[in-house]
Amino acid sequence: MPNPSGGPPNIPPPPAPTRAQAGNAPDLSLSFGKGPARGTSAPASPAKSRESLLQRVQSLTGAARDQGASIIGAAVQSATRPAFNKDRCFTLLVLDDQNTDWSKYFRGKRLHGDYDIRVEQAEFKEIGLVSSSENGTMVSMSVFRGGTKVMRSFRPDFVLIRQPPRDGSRDYRSTLLGLKFSGVPSINSLNSVYQFQDKPWVFAHLLQLQRRLGKDNFPLIEQTFFPNARELFSQQFSQQKYPYVLKAGHCHGGTATAKIENASSLQDAAGLLSGSGLADTQCYCTLEPFIDAKFDVHVQKIGNNYKSFMRKSISGNWKTNQGSAMLEQIAMTEKYKSWINDVSELFDGMEVCGLSIVVAKDGKEYIVSACDSTLTLMGDTQEDDRRHIADIVVTRMQNVCRPPLGGQKMSQRPSVSSSSRGSPSEENAPAVPPTASYSRGSSISGAPPPIPERSTPGPGSIGRHGSLSSVSSDLPPEPTERAPTLASVGRRDSAASQTSTGSKTSSRAAPTSQTSVVEDAEDTMKNLRKTFAGIFGDM
Repeated sequence: MPNPSGGPPNIPPPPAPTRAQAGNAPDLSLSFGKGPARGTSAPASPAKSRESLLQRVQSLTGAARDQGASIIGAAVQSATRPAFNKDRCFTLLVLDDQNTDWSKYFRGKRLHGDYDIRVEQAEFKEIGLVSSSENGTMVSMSVFRGGTKVMRSFRPDFVLIRQPPRDGSRDYRSTLLGLKFSGVPSINSLNSVYQFQDKPWVFAHLLQLQRRLGKDNFPLIEQTFFPNARELFSQQFSQQKYPYVLKAGHCHGGTATAKIENASSLQDAAGLLSGSGLADTQCYCTLEPFIDAKFDVHVQKIGNNYKSFMRKSISGNWKTNQGSAMLEQIAMTEKYKSWINDVSELFDGMEVCGLSIVVAKDGKEYIVSACDSTLTLMGDTQEDDRRHIADIVVTRMQNVCRPPLGGQKMSQRPSVSSSSRGSPSEENAPAVPPTASYSRGSSISGAPPPIPERSTPGPGSIGRHGSLSSVSSDLPPEPTERAPTLASVGRRDSAASQTSTGSKTSSRAAPTSQTSVVEDAEDTMKNLRKTFAGIFGDM
């Protein structure tokens, strides 16, 4: 563009590059280590990053879906097929509620190498049984599994009792009687489980243990027993000091238990018992002094596994098993171990049992109660405790459950055939004295007894029918010096011939060597020569 003043033409500045052009233009700036250039692009594309992340999520989702499908398929397959061999299995009846699935603790267990354990679990109210002295116990079970009613019958080979047969209004002691009727083995033993159906009965055994060990070595709490509720409200209750704890009947978990602080509380308890009809029945009651407890200690024994737990109430309830409580496993002391071992031996050596101890605020301990195999498992080790119980059951079943003989009959005593029997005169012969040296089978079969070594038939050894009736080892080895008569010589000759014949032909007599037979024959001939020499002179 020409300049009107005659100077050089005005050259307009170049236009500023647009944003697109600036992006495409090469970057000619210099960097001196102060960071990246402002115009540089991102090193990776966001679209590509999102795509790779989506692919990874999809792959992980597919793998999880395939793994879940395989697990579900395996579960369905295991549910549809039986978990045991029907032809080679033993049936275990577990009496417990449905909060615990005991079948998983016995899955894969084997008895005698290849016998499975068939687990049937039910509550006492869900089973019925019929016991026969000849055919054993037949249990019929009617339970609901997954909304479906299942009914089946089986013969239990072993029983695990984890549910109390008696508590409050329910009483299934008749089921224990039916199992005992046919002698079904169990954990614990049916004798011990039945004895635990009345707590005063258990407390009486604990008193015997205290009398034997002493109060210092076995600090059992004091207790007063009343056979019925009417006796409780008689003049005897005035001897009790307030406060005390009233327990009515056979109870578990703190039920039917009340704290009596004064006479007004006692009247309230009397009205409660009368209103429920317990005062007119044979419902026994017990009174115990109230212990201001600092905490409780629960000791459990499962085989050779011992544990102790401390339970302290947080909510302030005097019943530490109700409300909020803090539970902590503590060290097992030798004192607690000796106590629970002594209690176990009181009732047939219980494999599973427990002991409840109250520790007062002054530190003094009081043994309150004992429990059997129905004890409540505590703490974070309940799964391990159930496995320990399952191992004990498997060990006991291995010892008491025997596989069938597979159709083989037991070996019976062999009968006497007609060909081996003796003559009628031999069958009617008098019984052999107990000093006889031959076996019982020889007298049954009628065969002559074996000839003992270093013995010679003496006078009186010939039976009525010409056979040996007894042989005594006390006879002198040499014959007597008395000269026999001709008749005795004939009898001895006949006896010698019959003895040698019988020793050769008898199949049921004890085996003798040919040497002893030859020696006996030579001795007999020598005796005959001496006899004839004494009668007719030397020849």
